[in-house]
Amino acid sequence: MKSVIFAAAVASAVAFAPAQTGKATTALSAFENELGVQPPLGFFDPLGLLDDADQERFDRLRYVEIKHGRISQLAFLGNIITRAGVHLGGNIDYSGDSFDSYPNGLAALFGPDSVPDRGTVQIFCFIGLLELFVMKDIEGTGNEFVGDFRNGALDFGWDKFDEETKLQKRAIELNNGRAAMMGILGLMMHEQLGGSIPIVGEM
Repeated sequence: MKSVIFAAAVASAVAFAPAQTGKATTALSAFENELGVQPPLGFFDPLGLLDDADQERFDRLRYVEIKHGRISQLAFLGNIITRAGVHLGGNIDYSGDSFDSYPNGLAALFGPDSVPDRGTVQIFCFIGLLELFVMKDIEGTGNEFVGDFRNGALDFGWDKFDEETKLQKRAIELNNGRAAMMGILGLMMHEQLGGSIPIVGEM
């Protein structure tokens, strides 16, 4: 766990490092009008991932960013809800162990009171199925942008919005995902450090 905290600290330090001015200038001019480039940071690429990148490279990184943001939003919300005492009813296995009998956060997967190994394997297999067959762009199904997983099957009224509203909602999702990635990382670190956090409660 110390290595995770150290890696997070290094990443934070790199985030505040001055951006390169050579190759990064080309990337800036190419992607400065993309969705997500907004105040107060504007175009923010401290690691130079977009140096000399083409549109395909940018789309791939945006795809990964959106997917990680969505997963992080679910993880953060799940962490908050279970720490508030809300759990699924019934038992998690045939032995009679209830859902609320297991600890919250990382302790549910790692530690003496964690979910049994077979349960953890089932969780990861389910995630793998989602990754392979559900959470992906399928060409030729009318998807409008990178990360559009409707694939011609789901809509929820999206097509009724005008273009300006669509861009606004996509920007909101992108920002919420970015915040959630930082949020769940912070919760994971605080869980190892211990103590109490407002709203979340005892870690």
